[in-house]
Amino acid sequence: MLIKEMKAGRPDLNAERSMNEVKVYDFLDKAGIKYMRADHEAVFNMERCLEIEEAMSCKICKNLFLCNRQKTKFYFLIMPGYKKLDVKALSEQTGLSRLSFANAEDLKKYLDIEPGSASVLCLINDIGNYVQLLADREVLTQDFMCCHPCVNTSTIKIKTEDIIEKLLKKTGHDITVVNL
Repeated sequence: MLIKEMKAGRPDLNAERSMNEVKVYDFLDKAGIKYMRADHEAVFNMERCLEIEEAMSCKICKNLFLCNRQKTKFYFLIMPGYKKLDVKALSEQTGLSRLSFANAEDLKKYLDIEPGSASVLCLINDIGNYVQLLADREVLTQDFMCCHPCVNTSTIKIKTEDIIEKLLKKTGHDITVVNL
């Protein structure tokens, strides 16, 4: 079975967790955001997330880190896992051209995260507010959002309203809503 433990709130043993993961739990707790947590084997693709989605009764977002051609502007896109990215449609809706996937070095530099562990929660690491959040409308209409707490061995379920009203307000990030 993929899932090892499921419970409300932070894990008991912070010493066995990465600093980035503990930072997420500290942020959520301080912001008064309640969450359900599932610890599981590492996941690296959306197919492996299906068991987690079923156990948590919540869809996991696909998270993409994008940049412009000059690598001077960065974008974090959250979208339903089943959708494929249509860069042309995204560019038309946002007025952004020449979007491509940013590299792992930029992901680490701006969001202090490794590939496979990114989620909207890594915006707490974007203190300089260098990254613009883009979100597919469908994700924002769901009651809950499931995402990694900056590691791909845990998933947390949070009210979408808390992501928008508490997390993003505290990090200073705005959302550009798109229809993909």
